[in-house]
Amino acid sequence: MNDTEQFVVFVFGTLKEGFPNFATNRGSRIPGEYRTLQRYPLYLIGERHSPWMIDAPGEGEHVTGQLFTVDTRTLADMDVLERITAADGYRRREIEVTPVQSERADDVTQAFAYVKPRDQLASALIRKGPMPTYELTDAALYRPR
Repeated sequence: MNDTEQFVVFVFGTLKEGFPNFATNRGSRIPGEYRTLQRYPLYLIGERHSPWMIDAPGEGEHVTGQLFTVDTRTLADMDVLERITAADGYRRREIEVTPVQSERADDVTQAFAYVKPRDQLASALIRKGPMPTYELTDAALYRPR
């Protein structure tokens, strides 16, 4: 990855504009709301009420979020925040998203998203979900590390 490279990232939780970890997201927002083409389970997890989208395509809901273009440095900072190298961290995966307002079947964008492996999900930790959207009321419960 070079410094001028641009990446598209789908954010559905604390990295969204106006949410607790948005300061890490120094990308440029692509206007509108987007949703996952496939369904994914989205939960609030644990005492920190962290939003987890589980890497289980075809289950759960069409998750709504925002799209950003980010540079290499911002993507690296997001990777650190999401702890992608930690055993219990998120994993950056490429998924397909589509604008919420679009009726066109071919209006699909490939984007990175931070998801949790299914084997990290313990039902005792679930506080809410599955849900289609992480709202400001959910973010009010969030506790950073």
